[in-house]
Amino acid sequence: MREIIMSSLDLARVKQRIQWVEPRSPISSSEIERLQKELDRAKVMEPNKIPGDVITMNSVVRVKYLTTHKEFIIQLVYPEDANIKENKVSIFAPIGAALLGYKKGDTIHWNAPGGSIRVQVEDVLFQPEAAGEFSL
Repeated sequence: MREIIMSSLDLARVKQRIQWVEPRSPISSSEIERLQKELDRAKVMEPNKIPGDVITMNSVVRVKYLTTHKEFIIQLVYPEDANIKENKVSIFAPIGAALLGYKKGDTIHWNAPGGSIRVQVEDVLFQPEAAGEFSL
């Protein structure tokens, strides 16, 4: 399994969301466990040290599903900001948890109820840290 990179700020905020949602959420415990495993294996860095091609919270990325070759642009967001019509995907969604910490060019694989899913990160179109926006 490849190393993933997270900012210390994202790590703290995601852990806070996990504590907030667990008792009263429709999010399954398996989704929370999957995200927690990603957090546990992350290399944590200060926000201003994160490479610009790494997917962090609020990043906008272009991904390609390798089985269909369809490309999508999505933004990785906290659950309260998720909106599928605006292509804003929650960190608690399987693809959200899978993308966090990976970088441009990486291929990501995870199991979903409908089968195995593989996507490639084609580009990181916007990353808050690279733009100097540490409050996002």
